[in-house]
Amino acid sequence: MSEKGRSCPLAYRYQPERLCDDGMVVAEDVIFVVGGLYGNPYALDEIEQMALAEEKRGHRVKLVFNGDFNWFNASDALFRQINNRVLDHSASLGNVEYELANPSPGAGCGCAYPDSVDQGVVERSNLIMEQLQGFAGRHPDIQKRLSVLPRYRCLIFGGLKVLVVHGDPESLAGWGLAHESFAAGNEKRLSEWFLASGADVIASTHTCVPLLWSGEVSGRSRVVVNNGSAGMGNLVSDPRGLITRIGFSSHFAEPAAGIERGGLHVSLMPVAYSVQRWRQEFDQLWPAGSAAAVSYRNRIFKGGSVRPEDIIFPSPV
Repeated sequence: MSEKGRSCPLAYRYQPERLCDDGMVVAEDVIFVVGGLYGNPYALDEIEQMALAEEKRGHRVKLVFNGDFNWFNASDALFRQINNRVLDHSASLGNVEYELANPSPGAGCGCAYPDSVDQGVVERSNLIMEQLQGFAGRHPDIQKRLSVLPRYRCLIFGGLKVLVVHGDPESLAGWGLAHESFAAGNEKRLSEWFLASGADVIASTHTCVPLLWSGEVSGRSRVVVNNGSAGMGNLVSDPRGLITRIGFSSHFAEPAAGIERGGLHVSLMPVAYSVQRWRQEFDQLWPAGSAAAVSYRNRIFKGGSVRPEDIIFPSPV
């Protein structure tokens, strides 16, 4: 498929068996995986406050941004602010950052949208990307920093391998860890990815719909978590973002959903940022009728389409 926004550049591809060849040892007590910040500075403010609240309870926190931290930050000042703040932490590429640093001919937004996504959504995402690339081009130092980010990270955490991807274990923009894939039943493919990579936990984002899955593969407990989006609403009538929290200590705040396996707690934690302040800035950046306003404004300020009880796979009895 060669249509812009639905194609997947070859450079996005990688081999599952190579994903955990090199692991980064995590010395902190808790990992926050932040996917889909979408250029929202107020969500980033709140995530930093969440990390401070953990630290006040004796939990050192490692922030890991797994892509698409850019998207709605369509001004020179906000573009620099978001990237400078995020790149102070561990980060890896999303398709957005890849296309900002080194645009791929014919890729459009690089989203690799499946056929189930409306063509209007695809075309508007391409327009958003074109506008954001204009800002990126005026900041070559940021582009250079983005260009050297890895496409994935393997974290060694308490003896476990936590594989952090943007899409899925085969592609930067893959949809194999989407909510729809789990609803359709993808156990065979999951097993293959876990066995090939050796991962115990796979943390993803990209598809903007949250999920948690747990099961046994080859006699070991495994977990998949997709935080949906940190910078906009995910759940019905709930404008809060979500991030992934991974730790051997339980969370002290109420999660949107969580599971515990062998002492490891994997939770989706709400990001209760200032919706009013973000609405004011978003509406200046993306006025009514603009591509981002048409595609995203309703979801950002009113919430997504998923109910909390639909997050966990297999469904609790």
